[in-house]
Amino acid sequence: MQSLKFTESLQVFFSNPVLLSTGISWFLAQLIKGIISLLRRQTRKKGLIEIIETVLWRTGGMPSSHAAVVGSMTAAVGFSEGFGSNLFAVSLFVAMVVIRDAMGVRRSSGIQARTLNILGTRTSEKTGIEFHPVKEIKGHAPLEVIVGALVGIFIATAYAIL
Repeated sequence: MQSLKFTESLQVFFSNPVLLSTGISWFLAQLIKGIISLLRRQTRKKGLIEIIETVLWRTGGMPSSHAAVVGSMTAAVGFSEGFGSNLFAVSLFVAMVVIRDAMGVRRSSGIQARTLNILGTRTSEKTGIEFHPVKEIKGHAPLEVIVGALVGIFIATAYAIL
């Protein structure tokens, strides 16, 4: 009897419209990002491996998977709970924070890290002092965020209508 409840719980969990549309939006945004990345490369030696790496790991680029996730989540909550619900309001403000972070803070941090790495490398070459580069986090340009949010909203809307 216990396993039946667990199975039913899993079935309900994986049929949740917010979960499904958000997960699909994330995957689609990351897949599009991988294909765009592959098409932009001069050499296509990595091919499938690069797409898989992008889908599973990379941040930054077109479209923003951050924006796709929160756009889809917010729209899906609106469709399932109502656009006047408290949960929709919370989702909307979480989306605004995530999008602001993806465009502003993360982008600024990435630009600063790149500059620091350039300065560190130049200094290391001139002085011989070892330099360990810092991680460069790619944030998003406004167009990347807009396209990502539209991908997410489209997927949530399609899921709600179909």
